Amino acid sequence: MICISVTPESRQLAKVDIYNAANQCDLVELCLDRLHKEPDVKDMISGSKKPVLVSCRQPEEGGQFDGTEDERMTLLRQAILAEPAYIELDPVTAQKIPRFGKTQRVISFASSTRPLGNIEEAFDEAVRCKADVIKFTWPTETIESAWPLLAVVSQKRALPVVGLGLGRSGLTFSLLGRKYGSPWIYAALEKGMEAFPGQPTVGELDNIYRWRQVDSKTRFIGIAGAGVAEVATSKILNAAFDKLGMNTRCLPIDFKSLEQLPKMLDILKIPAVIATPSMGRRLMGIAAKGDEISTSAQQCDVIIKQADGWQAHNLIWKPALRALEAAIGRKTPDDRPLDRKNAIILGSGGLAISLAHGVKKRNGLVSIASGDEVEAQKIAQQAELRYVPAAKVYETLVDVVVVTVPNMDYGTKKSPINPSIFRPGMSVMDLSELPDESPLVEEAKMRGCKVVEPSEVFADYIGGLFKSLTGQDLPPEAFAAGLME
Repeated sequence: MICISVTPESRQLAKVDIYNAANQCDLVELCLDRLHKEPDVKDMISGSKKPVLVSCRQPEEGGQFDGTEDERMTLLRQAILAEPAYIELDPVTAQKIPRFGKTQRVISFASSTRPLGNIEEAFDEAVRCKADVIKFTWPTETIESAWPLLAVVSQKRALPVVGLGLGRSGLTFSLLGRKYGSPWIYAALEKGMEAFPGQPTVGELDNIYRWRQVDSKTRFIGIAGAGVAEVATSKILNAAFDKLGMNTRCLPIDFKSLEQLPKMLDILKIPAVIATPSMGRRLMGIAAKGDEISTSAQQCDVIIKQADGWQAHNLIWKPALRALEAAIGRKTPDDRPLDRKNAIILGSGGLAISLAHGVKKRNGLVSIASGDEVEAQKIAQQAELRYVPAAKVYETLVDVVVVTVPNMDYGTKKSPINPSIFRPGMSVMDLSELPDESPLVEEAKMRGCKVVEPSEVFADYIGGLFKSLTGQDLPPEAFAAGLME
């Protein structure tokens, strides 16, 4: 089931929010924390077509109630008289409020700083509090901190266990909780109505992750990172999996270190992890081997589990270079458009390194420049490239400009790339905001450059990625559905 948290500030809006939430979920949580006036809970929940869970949490439990403890207790006693399907109570409060009618008791244990310690003691206390359901809440910034919460939810117990992960990996926990048997998972009705920062909306769970099809047999593909490109990738791949009837979904993964990651991936039976440019270098640390570019650049786009360990693959360079060569133009079918062309790569991250190696492989004359000049010099030395100081970029004559970062400087000072670098006749590829266009793309077009469309690179890349994961072609309609919003 999915539980939509409603956090109204007025009684009138509460009824509207509950009505709207009930159309999209199995259970509505009415949070009384933020109400400005004392509510008539019975009236507020009377129109709900779905069961209602009522809560009123203190700040230390992740709520926003700023009244006295006596006032909170009064609210909860009044709420239970309205006979909602569930009432959420912390153990101390539960000892003071007796069971009433058919309302089931969700006994909640919450920590705002770290995973809870002795889980068995919590179960014993929940039994003493006459719990029907037990709930655990704690921060889940990474998969490591979400792991013990998942372990609690997935084990068979006498009491049903609901988990709520706070932070960047809360979405990861929710999707895994769906697979491993959590009675329900939580979502916000829409952006701006989250019960806590970072809570996914029901629309995101539906449109991006297609959570309703997730079951105990679903296979997850990991995606390391949660930026625009990673969300778009998840959306397209999930649409494709759904179109082809494959019980596979994307799972966002944020990890602290590589130490426990291989073991966790094995336990979760995750056969592949797609990497962002920033994560691609880190994931090379668990790869037993890699293809030519991933090995030379020490940068991968995906790692795939093989019988002899994880294998790294660098995929982005091929579609990027195909698009760049098409923009430059071929005079004959056998022509190599990048041969002996002077190309400058702006940036020093994983994407820059991959493209530098790719252009060099095509016999281009590669220079690299970055705001992080120490890193750029190191890359140039290791890959035998020409290093250009950031201050000299606009004086350097080149045929091709490849942009991989939005700014030339890092740290406290960020200097946007000046469009004056573009000259008529140049070939320009800007992948700094993939799959979207950066403002520089339009500038390059206006200055008479031959410009690569980032969306075309992304489409080609996603097709190759899907092929490497499944052995099948990406359905065109899945790509359109994935980018529709």
